[in-house]
Amino acid sequence: MSAAEASISVVMPVLNEAASITAAVLNARGQSAQCLVVDGGSTDRTAALAGEAGAIVISAARGRALQMNAGAAQACGDVLLFVHADCRLPDTAAHSIRAAIAAGAGWGRFDVGLDSPRRSLRTVAAMMNWRSRLTGIATGDQAIFMTRALYDTIEGFAPIPLMEDIDLSKRLCRIAPPACLRDRVLVSARRWEQRGVARTVIEMWLWRAAYAAGASPERLHRLYYRQS
Repeated sequence: MSAAEASISVVMPVLNEAASITAAVLNARGQSAQCLVVDGGSTDRTAALAGEAGAIVISAARGRALQMNAGAAQACGDVLLFVHADCRLPDTAAHSIRAAIAAGAGWGRFDVGLDSPRRSLRTVAAMMNWRSRLTGIATGDQAIFMTRALYDTIEGFAPIPLMEDIDLSKRLCRIAPPACLRDRVLVSARRWEQRGVARTVIEMWLWRAAYAAGASPERLHRLYYRQS
């Protein structure tokens, strides 16, 4: 099969996302042949609503890395696209992914835009996109995609409770740089709006700096959820 005909499977890890899951699944199905929602033990109607919207629903141990690996194990697409439930893919997503693969990319990510009119959040999104282009590191909000062959080569996400996207990007960058697509994934701004823009940005940089300095993902996970 040529890259232009490559099938895409969306893998979406979820936990208590009943308010947004229907829209997320419908959006993902519009850009893929298959949408797998991997539930980590929701106590609301997330799983039921995802199934009603047309997703294949899978149960897995809680943790994004574990959930995404569980979804990938059952995906049948030539390309795996990992999407968070609070993100919306652009209408051009499938076309742009296939074009990137046809051009020789094994993996990549999208630019992001935050669903807020606030100028400060437009600046935050621009900085996220710039940083990613400079470093080659992609985050989960950027809808990371890769060929099934490359996913199998790196054996998927490391089973760590935090920073799984950073770890994945670093391992992929040793093989090839990402395709940095300029199409924008629309990301919920709720985290920045609830916690404050400056505070959220500073905290994100501190967590990543601690990880880069050698702090274990397990310890960072305990600290992150203790203070949240």
